Amino acid sequence: MIFAFTAFLFFLVIGTPIVFVLGIAAALTLIFVEPGIPLTIISQRIFDSLNSFTLMAIPFFVFLGVIMDEGGISRRIVDFAAALLGWIVGSLLMVSVFASTALAAISGSGSADVAAISAIMQPELKRRRYDIDFSAALIAAAGSLAQIIPPSLMMVVVALISNLSVGALFLAGILPGLVTAIGLLTCGYLHARRGGEQYRETEAFTFRRLVRTFIKAVPSLGMPLIVIGGIIGGVFTPTEAAAIAVLYGLLIGIFIHRDIKLKKMPAMILRAAALAAGVMMIVGTASIFGWLVANANVPALLAEWIKQFTSEPWVYLLIVNVMLLLVGMFMESMAAILILVPVLMPIAINFGIDPVHFALVVVMNFAIGMVTPPYGITLFVASAIAERNVLQVARRMFWPWIIMTTVLIIVTYIPDVGLFLPRLSGLTD
Repeated sequence: MIFAFTAFLFFLVIGTPIVFVLGIAAALTLIFVEPGIPLTIISQRIFDSLNSFTLMAIPFFVFLGVIMDEGGISRRIVDFAAALLGWIVGSLLMVSVFASTALAAISGSGSADVAAISAIMQPELKRRRYDIDFSAALIAAAGSLAQIIPPSLMMVVVALISNLSVGALFLAGILPGLVTAIGLLTCGYLHARRGGEQYRETEAFTFRRLVRTFIKAVPSLGMPLIVIGGIIGGVFTPTEAAAIAVLYGLLIGIFIHRDIKLKKMPAMILRAAALAAGVMMIVGTASIFGWLVANANVPALLAEWIKQFTSEPWVYLLIVNVMLLLVGMFMESMAAILILVPVLMPIAINFGIDPVHFALVVVMNFAIGMVTPPYGITLFVASAIAERNVLQVARRMFWPWIIMTTVLIIVTYIPDVGLFLPRLSGLTD
């Protein structure tokens, strides 16, 4: 495995796309280190990893994000958030975080949420002379909640490779996600209180406007209830729920909002297919690398090595948090999950850690990785749309990052924060 990891790091450092890094490192290992294993195992492993009904949920959730973007869902949620929070100091920051959290419960894609909210909010943020770097940092952090608040593509993958209930993991993310959102709202408010007069330009609250915008947003806000309620209630599988959500989103966009025209459908389908294909290719090539890791008995060897240093679960969780925060800075989250979770999960179970709790900790770490340079994808999206250098935005990421990391520590060492809802629903012990 030393050869495989060396090849992996070499190709990663020279800038090879991660999907090729995984496949090339595995293929070279089979050729030079394990010549007795036929190369046909590569195609077999790719096929087996993708031959999963649960995994079909990913293309549907990706398509749902495209529908959200094209169907006017983002704008109506922002309008409702403005009617609800527009009277508070730093109102545009409050609206950005609230709308990002609401979209997180619809799309499951952090980058899509950040792109949608940034495109709507940045012109007004600039007009009112808000601190654009801080605003972009806050939107990037709020957008990453799409990986914690269900439905989350990351949670679907973690549940699949760990043989966990998708519904249990979805429920586990709700409270930590909402606590993080409240923390980010507080962060934005405190920033605005210390800011200049531009943050005190607010809109008068009117109940009439709130009701009007809420009615327009209701069809969109009902989508999470269909997805989460259907899965938890046992009405749908995750894949079926994703497909029904796509149908629901199309009906809203075509017949209610009327923002989606039939002539747009081919382009929307192609866009969703391209985005989903990228994720599925990573899943396929990572499965080869993961098989090599398992075949070399790395999880057992690593467990023995860790137990030489500690027998305490809390120390293991500390090691994992530090490691994943570092990995999330330099590696694409989905690929890192596919490589590391099959190694780390058995050790966690051996330490007596609840697997749903551990999976949630993993997801929260990589959600933080999405806002951490140099690889943070939501940070890059927010910076690009704000027309700011990523380093300028990264410098203002400190307090949002502190809030997200604090919630991670709380969830890590107080498991009931994440496990309360799954236990209440009977999906976990």
